[in-house]
Amino acid sequence: MISEALQKARDFEAQYGPHIPDKERPAFHITPTIGWMNDPNGFSVYKGEYHLFYQYHPYSCEWGPMHWGHVKTKDFIRWERLPAALAPDQEKYDTNGCFSGGALELPDGRQLLMYTGVRRVRSEDGALQEIQTQCVAIGDGLDYEKYDGNPVLAAGDLPEGGSALDFRDPKIWRDADGSYLAAIGNRTADTSGAVLLYRSADGLHWTLEREIDACRNQYGKMWECPDYFPLDGRQVLIVSPQEMTPIGLEFHAGNGTVCLIGDESEDGRFVRQNVQAIDYGIDFYAPQTLLTPDGRRVMIGWMQNWNTVGGKPRQCRWFGQMSIPRELTVKNGRLYQLPVRELDNYRGPCVSHHNIPVSGEVNLPGIQGRVLDMTVTVRPIGHDSYRWFRIHLAKDGQHDTVVRYRPEEGTVKIDRTRSGLPWDIVHTRSFFVGNREGEIKLRIVMDRFSLEVFVNDGEQAASAVIYTEQSADAITFEAGGSALMDVEKYDLLFD
Repeated sequence: MISEALQKARDFEAQYGPHIPDKERPAFHITPTIGWMNDPNGFSVYKGEYHLFYQYHPYSCEWGPMHWGHVKTKDFIRWERLPAALAPDQEKYDTNGCFSGGALELPDGRQLLMYTGVRRVRSEDGALQEIQTQCVAIGDGLDYEKYDGNPVLAAGDLPEGGSALDFRDPKIWRDADGSYLAAIGNRTADTSGAVLLYRSADGLHWTLEREIDACRNQYGKMWECPDYFPLDGRQVLIVSPQEMTPIGLEFHAGNGTVCLIGDESEDGRFVRQNVQAIDYGIDFYAPQTLLTPDGRRVMIGWMQNWNTVGGKPRQCRWFGQMSIPRELTVKNGRLYQLPVRELDNYRGPCVSHHNIPVSGEVNLPGIQGRVLDMTVTVRPIGHDSYRWFRIHLAKDGQHDTVVRYRPEEGTVKIDRTRSGLPWDIVHTRSFFVGNREGEIKLRIVMDRFSLEVFVNDGEQAASAVIYTEQSADAITFEAGGSALMDVEKYDLLFD
């Protein structure tokens, strides 16, 4: 049964969403049908297709009572819009929002959604508090019925010291024995975060199994949007901490993303061995992964930053977009990520230039555009290393987005100061890269309103949203000193 609130959301998006021209959206990154988008939810395989749900407020481009928007794809690149899947419509458990969660296919062919229901209650001192519980809905890939027994997990299912005010974002999967597992974020007695593991035989009745790992005030506070999976012989936990304090150039202040890589002991405990950022750019949060039928671990994230959400284009009709889905691997104890290989199917003819000397600023024939996949390899000439190297993107007489590398420092910097965002928000981010004696490989994937940079075959990734006019499509290269450069560029074609 479709509730009045859900039908209202579906009618609204059906009426107004089609009026947004395709040219006002990214060419291949997911955006909401209309209104606001944040966290990816329910990234999963269902009946041979990839489904993605997302935090959604259709009625404005501001965060509001959370719904679940819905899209699906066969190749991670071309997405079909589906009607909104969930709306906050149950007084007992989600009247103030259907927050983040996961999805999977049931043995009987239906699809299970598990999400965080939020309702506000007034405490004894008069303050409003948001009680968070875990709820489920079951459907056919289009329409979903909320379970009569919701919530399936509540305050009584938390360990001692756990907070019902910060208990959210279940990521669900099937274990090898057929049972269901859920990794859920929770704030602990020390005021920081932890990830709890719950188990169920049927997806409806859950029990706490153990704590996977805890922050202990090392990496931010509350750990949101957890995901937990094996990869290349290791065990990976990804979380999105709130209230991070900066740690060198590895972690920035505010809401961040953290990847913990380790192993599981014989008694099932996660033993962390390496901790790193997931994305080193300006705009990336709340990533979620799925396992493809051919065995790839693919991740997608909200390509936005909570600290910059006020920097919207004027009179926008949608706000928020997802990153390109990325294939993950673990190498040398680090997380590597590259765009899904399906992107290659949309490449136009290759434009390439090799062994180009760069001293000062140069442009090259055929190297321009805003929807493209370009790889630039830079190296010193002889024994004399250059001081810096810059790639200028989305450029005209007024605008310019810069990717800069300093070999002596071993840093890459993203600078969108002149990228069409006239607000006092975060415009730059720097991060360390591996020392390769002045040689670096930068793969840059651009869409109309974003760029994603993949360094040295995926050792690091960095994302940024830009709002430069589409006519600003020049690309130039500049060196402080002398360098040699190879460029390989493909326009991405979607006609």
